[in-house]
Amino acid sequence: MVKKTLCVKHSIMHTNHIYVVRHLRMCNSRYLHTNSYRSKRRSRSRSSESSSTTTTNSVKVKDPDIVTWNKAISSHMRNGYCDSALRVFNSMPRRSSVSYNAMISGYLRNARFSLARDLFDKMPERDLFSWNVMLTGYVRNRRLGEARKLFDLMPEKDVVSWNAMLSGYAQNGFVDEAREVFNRMPHRNSISWNGLLAAYVHNGRLEEARQLFESQSDWELISWNCLMGGYAKRNMLGDAKRIFDQMPVRDAISWNTMISGYAQVGDLSQAKRLFHESPVRDVFTWTTMVSGYVQNGMVDEAGKYFDEMPVKNEISYNAMLAGYVQDKKMDIARELFEAMPCRNISSWNTMITGYCQNGGITQARKLFDVMPQRDCVSWAAIIAGYTQNEHFEEALNMFVEMKRDGENSNRSTFSCALSTCADIAALELGRQVHGQAVKAGFETGCFVGNALLGMYFKCGSTDEANKVFEGIEEKDVVSWNTMIAGYARHGFGGQALILFESMKKEGVKPDEITMVGVLSACSHAGLIDRGTEYFYSMNSDYNVTPSSKHYTCMIDLLGRAGRLEEAENLMRKMPFEPGAASWGALLGASRIHGNIELGEKAAEMVFKMEPHNSGMYVLLSNLYAASSRWVDVGKMRSRMKEVGVQKVTGYSWVEVQNKIHTFAVGDCFHPEKDRIYAFLEELDLKMRRDGYVSSTKLVLHDVEEEEKEHMLKYHSEKLAVAFGILTIPAGRPIRVMKNLRVCQDCHNAIRHISKIVGRLIILRDSNRFHHFNDGICSCGDYW
Repeated sequence: MVKKTLCVKHSIMHTNHIYVVRHLRMCNSRYLHTNSYRSKRRSRSRSSESSSTTTTNSVKVKDPDIVTWNKAISSHMRNGYCDSALRVFNSMPRRSSVSYNAMISGYLRNARFSLARDLFDKMPERDLFSWNVMLTGYVRNRRLGEARKLFDLMPEKDVVSWNAMLSGYAQNGFVDEAREVFNRMPHRNSISWNGLLAAYVHNGRLEEARQLFESQSDWELISWNCLMGGYAKRNMLGDAKRIFDQMPVRDAISWNTMISGYAQVGDLSQAKRLFHESPVRDVFTWTTMVSGYVQNGMVDEAGKYFDEMPVKNEISYNAMLAGYVQDKKMDIARELFEAMPCRNISSWNTMITGYCQNGGITQARKLFDVMPQRDCVSWAAIIAGYTQNEHFEEALNMFVEMKRDGENSNRSTFSCALSTCADIAALELGRQVHGQAVKAGFETGCFVGNALLGMYFKCGSTDEANKVFEGIEEKDVVSWNTMIAGYARHGFGGQALILFESMKKEGVKPDEITMVGVLSACSHAGLIDRGTEYFYSMNSDYNVTPSSKHYTCMIDLLGRAGRLEEAENLMRKMPFEPGAASWGALLGASRIHGNIELGEKAAEMVFKMEPHNSGMYVLLSNLYAASSRWVDVGKMRSRMKEVGVQKVTGYSWVEVQNKIHTFAVGDCFHPEKDRIYAFLEELDLKMRRDGYVSSTKLVLHDVEEEEKEHMLKYHSEKLAVAFGILTIPAGRPIRVMKNLRVCQDCHNAIRHISKIVGRLIILRDSNRFHHFNDGICSCGDYW
């Protein structure tokens, strides 16, 4: 997730690209905002007002007081007082074109476009300057459609008009339209040429920028820097160096751009060489070196440059601070933070993120509480911190508090809140966050849209996930992967594969994660032939080399199908040593099919790699218990005690009216326990009449059958399901979550319960989802 590098990465990337970004901004500011037009406007305004000429019904009358009236209008408009400016305008005994232009310009500046156009249309006389005021107002506010209509209506145009239109297209990424305007211009000046060059560079069309640049030789220094910066930003250092070497003159920006470029790609020897060759080193030159070493994990070297800096600014401090945080040196980072003479909000955010990433959520919260000012990044950092440290309730509380504080959520805060809802399966809360995301306009974007997909799938609502997916305007590979993996986990393997085929038709290239989802879908659905075909063709068809995850999926697929020998042979043929996950998949398959010999072999391998993985001890114990090998079950318990492994306590939870109710096996603390147990007794009688038989062979104790049945009856998932049936209105699904794998007996029981009560029951365990409806599970009893 983005949240883990929220502040550190931002600080480093900002400083590394500061000159490149600065060049592009300077080019856009200088050449795309028509500075010459503004200077001409000021000149004409002074000329017009000095002549004290007014126009009324095309009659020119001299009035020495009109300058005062016009200044009053401009002053009101600058401060946003449009109504006051209008009162002054209406009170004027006579008006000049300057008066009209001041009002129109003010309206445009304050986004009162309809009023500006109405007044423009009512002007007794419109000169070229008036047309340009209106045109540049539209362009500045990105109303390009209206700007183009006005441009085409102009009775005459000067170079300012053409440059304004070129500027509008270029600034908003319409480079071809900008070129079309450029080609039609009867006269071009340096602003025209530089504006088009900056448009090409800013939009990554560097080949066209190069061709334009080579078409003439009279370029200013800022244009050389602009083209060089474009190459450096995209790590095309050879081309950037060629421009650098050809430059007739260089300034500090030229040197800093190249130093930053080399540092960005990790070529610190070249960056260091240029640093020492640079005739002038300013604070940005030094900061670029600090950031370069930080980004490449060389924090000690960065510290040496930082200590030698003759002058430091807040960017320098933040770059060094980010380095210490990235290197997990929080004590040194805190010392620097406390010593900083110029802390800004980024400094605080970096520290909060650092503490969150290193388990110091308490220190992070203390800093957050005393921040002099917060922004959406601050809130996103603390919410992400609580989520990462599994303090889910606090994370959601902070999200609510953020809204109360009046801070607008950004994509990261929405993503963190949705991730938290997904982790605790709080569907109703997730829906509320979804509603807020819709109001904020983030729903159709990939970042929040993908988080919504994950939330709905993890909360068991595939229909809502599908609706969100259809609403994402530009789906990326993550969107498709989330959908495929989501359907796979829910047991809808066929639907997952249909999506996979649609993904390819849409021209989205499958990646490594896609193929893990596809193979998982085949594994969960028992689609052996399809899975095998995908596995052996993924390299040739999609250029995806099988990794350990793909092999593990195939071992799981073959093992579940009972083809244990094939699964073991595949492990031997792996181009790398099998990991714990692969051996664990083989152990799980051995437990399903009762192959004790292979199960013991797989378990021993897992114990060597992950000696504290309690789930593997339990799997082997289950295998022994199913064969009534109670001595071996006892040995496993003793071994777990010797190693210091404790079996993870199983618990299940269900959300009712925005409240999470949690149950453990044989729970006796829930306030409605008597009602729940009585209802389970009723269900037990009905289930037995329906053909249910307890799977007592799964009990890991050598006790009587009757006692085994009693031990199975009150598992946490059964308690949660019973409570859900009693409290959730009829017609609504019952969604239960469990932190461990659902046992075979509970799976069998819930199938019967769904038929008896006529309810859809969705159970999420640690591995997948099970949709129980009318006595049938979506997994086909194949899990």
